[in-house]
Amino acid sequence: MKILTNKKIKLLFSWVLLFILAFTFLSAAFIGLKFENAALCILACSLCMSISILAMGFRYFKEQNKIMENAVTQIKDYISGNQNARIECNDEGELYRLFHEVNSLVSILNAHAENEEKAKRFLKKTISNISHQLKTPLSALNVYNGIMQEEAKNLPTIKEFTVLSEQELDRIEILVQNLLKITKLDAGTIMIEKAIENVSEMMDCIESHFSYRAEQEEKKIYLFGDHTVTLLCDRNWLIEAISNIVKNAFDHTQKGNAIRIEWKQFASVVQIIIKDNGSGIHPEDLHHIFKRFYRSRFSKDTQGIGLGLPLAKAIVEAHSGTIEVDSELGIGTTFTISFLIPTKL
Repeated sequence: MKILTNKKIKLLFSWVLLFILAFTFLSAAFIGLKFENAALCILACSLCMSISILAMGFRYFKEQNKIMENAVTQIKDYISGNQNARIECNDEGELYRLFHEVNSLVSILNAHAENEEKAKRFLKKTISNISHQLKTPLSALNVYNGIMQEEAKNLPTIKEFTVLSEQELDRIEILVQNLLKITKLDAGTIMIEKAIENVSEMMDCIESHFSYRAEQEEKKIYLFGDHTVTLLCDRNWLIEAISNIVKNAFDHTQKGNAIRIEWKQFASVVQIIIKDNGSGIHPEDLHHIFKRFYRSRFSKDTQGIGLGLPLAKAIVEAHSGTIEVDSELGIGTTFTISFLIPTKL
């Protein structure tokens, strides 16, 4: 039997068997010799045997409980980040076999984590190198395109194509920048440096950034919120995240539509809400809009790259925040970003 491979279990059963044999022998002796008060002696022996077996069982299970507590402690240490935590499994038996398998699983998880970290570093380095390599030709192409626009002032067809070329170059530049940012966030190489920031000032900055586009596209952008609300955040990164959501709103609204940015403070949460009255998001797409490079089969948008919303989500989550979206076709879309307010205990 596998259960008897453990020395402590084998010893426990041996002692129990020994006590039972001793009790049986003494009982037979008392009865055979017609000992006076034999029944009382047998009862006394049975009590002694029972107490001895209970004492041994208690001692054994107390040791087992200690072993299990140590195993739980090691598992908790590993979950807390100690990758060197291991359960002692130097004995034989099914329990120690289980501990050995747990240790093997920990080693496999560590190997996977190490490989994943190497893959992230490689990806970050590769994309970083590609991004830097692309910057030089992109800059040159922008210069060449600008020269062609100047030379094509009196050539409407060529001028139209140079304008389109400029738009595509801008898209490539945004793609490269977003790829670099999201890869750095994935690799954990960006430090989120938090400070107390005024939310109203950050939203004013975003409004200023989009004011020219709003004017050109004949759209409106409105701000609503308490000017005293503050948030512990990295100003630049949070502005980046919200700007990406606002850009998404501009991409999916028509002439005359409006984008509304509102911020609220509750007892334990600060919320930033970006709402538009544009085309809305198809229900089939709602669960996929934060996936990288996701393109909807229902969308007529040709400008989106598919990295703005995933980048926004990554930045919000790096601030321990959450982002939710609610949308209705033909009515509009609402993004709600929530941040817990740190409490002093």
